[in-house]
Amino acid sequence: MKATGRVHKYGDHIDTDAIIAARYLSTTDPIELAGHCMQDIDAEFVERVEPGDIIVAGENFGCGSSREHAPIAIKAAGVSAVIARNFARIFYRNALNIGLPIIECPEAAEAINAGDEVTVDTDEGTIVDHTTGEEFSFQPLTGVAAELVEAGGLVPMVQERLGTR
Repeated sequence: MKATGRVHKYGDHIDTDAIIAARYLSTTDPIELAGHCMQDIDAEFVERVEPGDIIVAGENFGCGSSREHAPIAIKAAGVSAVIARNFARIFYRNALNIGLPIIECPEAAEAINAGDEVTVDTDEGTIVDHTTGEEFSFQPLTGVAAELVEAGGLVPMVQERLGTR
């Protein structure tokens, strides 16, 4: 998977409640969730984000509760990938289960700035910051993780395998 977009940058320990506040968890509608994504830490995020944009964050992105709503809100908002120093494991798993590419790359998380234009290639394991010209490498997605992203998530992957898609 290859994606190019503008960067929205956040710091360390962005928890799932910051990604989608608990007051919005009464719905599972992705579009409704997207309308409130990052609202409490970045009120203009939903107005600025465009399809294909990329979130870059620091350490422990997606910590806190195991709510699946958080990666759903991010993906439904149009974000094509999330790059961070590292992720909370449950967020990492939930993101892959919905087909949202998750990239751990400490060097890129540190160097890339808000507003930069970045291309992520999960097959090659590369990130190119077109704004600065810097390039970064990460462990490419392989195996089931790559299959999940390619299929668009666990449900579409299973449907495809069963021939019901």
